[in-house]
Amino acid sequence: MIRKTVGFLLAALALLSTTVNAQTTISGRILDRGTQKPVPYVSVALYRLPDSVAVGGTITDTTGQYQIPSNQAGNYVLRTFFVGYKSVAIPVTVAQAQLIDLGTMTLEGDARLLNEVKVSGRRADVIVQADRQTYRAAQFQSATGGTATDILRNLPGLTINAEGEVSLRGANGFLVLLNGKPVQANLGTLLNQLPANSIESVEVITTPNARYDPDGKAGIIAIVTRKGTDNGWSAQLNALIGLPSVNAFGNARNPVRYSPDLTLNYRSDKWDVALSSAYIRNDIAGRREGDVQTTIGNRITRFTSVGERSFDRYTLTNRLAVAYVPNKANRWNLGLYQSKRTEDRIADIVYTNTTTDRTTGHLIGQRTYFNSNLVRKGGRFYTANLDYIHTFASKATLSVGALYEYDLIDGFTLNRNLNQTNYRDTLQYSRSTTERPIQNLRANLDGSIPIWGGKLDIGYQFRYQGDSGDYRYSQQNGNGLPLLVLPAFTGRTAITNQIHSWYGQFGAAVKTVEYTFGLRYEHAIRSVLSLPINQTYRLTLDNLFPSFNLLYKPKPGLALRAGFSRRVQRNSNFALNPLPEREHSETLEQGDPNLLPEFVNLGELGISKEVGASTLLATLYYQGVQNTINRVNRVFADTILSRIFTNAGFAQRVGLELATDLKLTKAWKLYVGGTLYRYTQAGQLFQKDVIFDRVAWVYSVNANSTVQLGKTLSLQATVNYLSRRLTAQGEDSRFLIPNLSIKKSLLGARLTVVAQWQNMSLGLLPTNEQRITTRGRDFFTTTNYIQEKDIFLINLSYSFRQMSKRAKLPGNEFGDKEF
Repeated sequence: MIRKTVGFLLAALALLSTTVNAQTTISGRILDRGTQKPVPYVSVALYRLPDSVAVGGTITDTTGQYQIPSNQAGNYVLRTFFVGYKSVAIPVTVAQAQLIDLGTMTLEGDARLLNEVKVSGRRADVIVQADRQTYRAAQFQSATGGTATDILRNLPGLTINAEGEVSLRGANGFLVLLNGKPVQANLGTLLNQLPANSIESVEVITTPNARYDPDGKAGIIAIVTRKGTDNGWSAQLNALIGLPSVNAFGNARNPVRYSPDLTLNYRSDKWDVALSSAYIRNDIAGRREGDVQTTIGNRITRFTSVGERSFDRYTLTNRLAVAYVPNKANRWNLGLYQSKRTEDRIADIVYTNTTTDRTTGHLIGQRTYFNSNLVRKGGRFYTANLDYIHTFASKATLSVGALYEYDLIDGFTLNRNLNQTNYRDTLQYSRSTTERPIQNLRANLDGSIPIWGGKLDIGYQFRYQGDSGDYRYSQQNGNGLPLLVLPAFTGRTAITNQIHSWYGQFGAAVKTVEYTFGLRYEHAIRSVLSLPINQTYRLTLDNLFPSFNLLYKPKPGLALRAGFSRRVQRNSNFALNPLPEREHSETLEQGDPNLLPEFVNLGELGISKEVGASTLLATLYYQGVQNTINRVNRVFADTILSRIFTNAGFAQRVGLELATDLKLTKAWKLYVGGTLYRYTQAGQLFQKDVIFDRVAWVYSVNANSTVQLGKTLSLQATVNYLSRRLTAQGEDSRFLIPNLSIKKSLLGARLTVVAQWQNMSLGLLPTNEQRITTRGRDFFTTTNYIQEKDIFLINLSYSFRQMSKRAKLPGNEFGDKEF
């Protein structure tokens, strides 16, 4: 199948390339004049002289290249149009069928979109493109020295809750692109491994086209790392230091925070080599307060809890990227990635259990005990990728790539129930261990052909992922008793996924209209083998994923957008594992091997308007999610709830997203973004035992205000607020994060010092805490997670030279997601 697919693509590319060569093709490349970086998605139109009739057009690709076919000799003018840049016009004379290469053209930023603070010379912080919105990372000063998480929490419609889960417009599944490469990682995990100082911009793609993997029900988050232009050696060194904790909630250990990272780069005309290394120690103190009630027969058991819930996090990441460009027609990219991560979650909690007779109300029994719970997750990740791109004389391209990944995820959970008055008296002790080697392979073949006044993209991709997990659970019921293996919670699970996908897409620009439409077909096979019961669960799916995007610019400064994309949110292997796992004293986690993936329809209508030096954005959007996955509770024992992954019906979101980038004065800038949507979810749980239909309004607001206090001194305040949200069995409370930072540049802006005050509470605000509540016919549970407030950090950043533009540091393909 793969051989036939490759042969078909090569034959189609050769045939169409020959067809294109028979006519005149006008081509070139467009770069940013200041950064010398390629500018993608620029509208390029060809007008006939002297009547100025548009006869052809296109948009630039991700490398800034364009090509426009012309069938008639004559005199023409080629013009560029792109939000944030001045238009450029070049005269063109076509004599006969030939290839006309106009070379490199540079675009200058439009003064209307430049920051009015002249000392900084910065371009617009928000740029609207054909299929995405791009946000410049440097505008979020409070994120300096932190991780990518601190940047994303400021974008409109994006929210991050107390558990680090990232959501866009309420949906929390993404395809992640790191410098254009798909990274099948859990977004929260990746963000916590990526230093904020290394990020140039973040692109939010809400209706992705057919070229992209259809993974991610919320769309795509594309992270672009910092780049520069100089040949020779360059380096950037950053160091973050956390000051002593103001309030560690009496945790057993005070949190430790520091993070050095270094990027080295060498660049010549043909070579670009980048090496990056980062170590992040990012502990956080915490506390939890819980209340659970269960009913079994005539017994009502209530167990309240209070105590420590903290995290110790250690991450070491090394990346190597090599780009080799021997000539204009050929390009090679090699990437190597290695990472090691350890996370300890400490929960030392005092439980008070009270059991009463539901009929009489008489007390049956009461016990108070101390629960010491440690969950350690460890991960070692290794990834290698190689890509080759060839550009034909007709500007058609052929690219082939392969990626291999090996990961080892392991860890353990130690759970001790101790006599509160004598910690040597063990009431119950359990130990569970996990060891999961993961292998992942991705191969792709892609081609693009300039044809019919636009560009046709076709491609094939193969993906394979294997995950073999050994799970062992042992329990000791009292002092001096043996530690015994529990067969019901012990076993082996082997999960494999194979995906074949083909896509075709066409895009073009005609006068003031740009459009793309495409279709992706996918054949997927999933297998889950569970031992020792020796049962295999198989799922085969064949699906079509259509998409289109339309951008209309009726006049300068005004753009209208429309888009649609069908997506899929695949199940994590953790959610498929049928073996129960005792994560802590009161819960038992379990997956479902018959779980179906979520299929999502995304649609939106948007408008962007430039008003002076400011930009206004508004988007009306729709999300329809089939087979919605929720983790729901049911009673396992009087003091234990079983948490199960299940498909929980159909969910919809209809909402409005607003954002504005206001230049209030020459020294004062305000950015505000937010979303309001109506959420509905209807379905059934536990084989129709529970039927529900829920409706709620949800909103979020992200804002930051920057004041330039002097030529090299600025102050920034940010606030992120997420309102209450409904779930299948309950609700999650509001979540608030305010921050303040001050930045000073020294030594000609080579050295910057940023002092940060994160999670501001002032002793008054309910900052960085979230209550999660669920309920059923025989249980009620509510838990308030309170994480550290008033964190003070200092970040130092020194740049020896600008960073490289071509080498793209790789990321991890799959293992981070499962971690």
